Amino acid sequence: MYEDLKYWYLRDHKLFKTLSYAQIKQLCIITGFKKASKGEIIYFSASDLPRIFLLKKGNIKIVAIGDDGNETIKDIIQKGDLFGELTLETDHNNEEYAKVLSDDVAICSFLMSDFEDLLLRNPTLALSYTKLVGLKMKSTKNSYANLISKDARTRLYLFLKDWAEKEGERTGNTVRLENYLTQTDIAQMICTSRQTATQLLNEMEANNLLVYNRKEIVIHDITKIQ
Repeated sequence: MYEDLKYWYLRDHKLFKTLSYAQIKQLCIITGFKKASKGEIIYFSASDLPRIFLLKKGNIKIVAIGDDGNETIKDIIQKGDLFGELTLETDHNNEEYAKVLSDDVAICSFLMSDFEDLLLRNPTLALSYTKLVGLKMKSTKNSYANLISKDARTRLYLFLKDWAEKEGERTGNTVRLENYLTQTDIAQMICTSRQTATQLLNEMEANNLLVYNRKEIVIHDITKIQ
């Protein structure tokens, strides 16, 4: 059963669209598959063999551990995203782990050594992978630029708009989001305090811009989130 799941998960991903049926079946042999539940830790960068992960279902968060032991959300991984050692270089100074946010997730993974060999044997795939990682890096760079140049309210608006674009269920200008983030998570994502994030969300509710609760966020008119 898992072999069939792995095949269709890989077949449907844009990175592997150029591969033939035989190539994907061969890829399934080196691909790990895992299902996980909310709250489960997927990996620790400091203790695991270097891997590339592909999220096929659900959401997870990447948490960075600072030298002082404090933890900060580094990224939110959504369906179709790649994570892990994306640069194909092991960073021993980078301590982070991945934790499941949604009720259940499905993940495919590759040992970095196997994935490197795969890219060497498939130049078209290597080019697609380079472009995908480049877009990821560009998105990260833009996020950091926003954190430096924008105030907390604007950062929250940009975060909500990006989240709505990626995962929102839209009806007209109304967008409904399954809420798997706590207010502390949101605060860390926009680099502000939990108190400030709570205040801004309450302010948006008071201005009838959204409805926020633990299960969902409803943005009444996405065009007003400026």
